[in-house]
Amino acid sequence: MKCPYCGNVETRVIDSRYSEDMEAIRRRRECLNCGKRFTTYERVEIAPIIVIKKNGEKQEFIPEKVKKGMLKACEKRPISEEDIDIAVQEIERELRNRDSIEVPSVEIGEMVMEKLRKMDKVAYIRFASVYREFADVETFEKEIRNLIKEKYGGI
Repeated sequence: MKCPYCGNVETRVIDSRYSEDMEAIRRRRECLNCGKRFTTYERVEIAPIIVIKKNGEKQEFIPEKVKKGMLKACEKRPISEEDIDIAVQEIERELRNRDSIEVPSVEIGEMVMEKLRKMDKVAYIRFASVYREFADVETFEKEIRNLIKEKYGGI
């Protein structure tokens, strides 16, 4: 590690400990040339998830965008922001556990709908209506009938 004071590359670690959030290792170092001490942090670098949009454009996965969409669908519904945060974390974890770091946006949308379907049917319908671009009342009706069949077994 290069000393920030004199530029010497020979330093020694005096102390190592986890940061408060347990996301990094904090190392206290001393330069073997000038004797000054400094702190470094070591973190795991995670490759970004790349989202392939419907038009073929690629962009980095942003969990906040997923959360924003879910919050909009859950507006005025009995779902806590904590529950939404947990769902977003689960989606991100599932994406990271895949073999590829590239994922079609359609798959993320389906994952969000599945989480919402389990959390709140109204929020699910709201999200699905925008995501699947429901064009008319008949499409809404069809989706609601599917939910009723799922719940009551084909009434």
